[in-house]
Amino acid sequence: MAELALRRAFEAAGLAERVQIDSAGVSDEELGNPVDPRALDLLRREGLDASRHAAQVFDPARFDDRDLVLALDVGHWRRLRALAPDGAAAKVRLLREFDPAAEDLEHDDLGIYDPWYGGPEDFETTYGMIAAAVPGVVRAVARELSADREPAHGRAQDAGRA
Repeated sequence: MAELALRRAFEAAGLAERVQIDSAGVSDEELGNPVDPRALDLLRREGLDASRHAAQVFDPARFDDRDLVLALDVGHWRRLRALAPDGAAAKVRLLREFDPAAEDLEHDDLGIYDPWYGGPEDFETTYGMIAAAVPGVVRAVARELSADREPAHGRAQDAGRA
């Protein structure tokens, strides 16, 4: 759900050609499986097509060419940080870190938990949390892309890429 919501938002912002968006899990439990039918229904109602999506496993080599790796739940955030090579753990962020309404929450309360064990209403809740964070991700990445175009002397030396 997050991949498709982000993809649409970056397209709307005119940044689709400048960002690479994909999704992967931290285990191979669902490898090759399609999107859960409940999520598929919700995404269709949102105008998003997930019919060709198949689950894949996160390859740590992705850290080499990714500036930002988003985790939805805290357990996945921890696992991704553990997989990260030296210096790359800072690239891993929780999606809800970008939701202004969640800024007062403790880090361990920012997880968006998998609705798989619940009903359709749980998928709605999860999608709502995703949708609330997406604009913040787009703003952060757009700022970084804009900063990349500025002359080097106009940027802070330690500014990370989004």
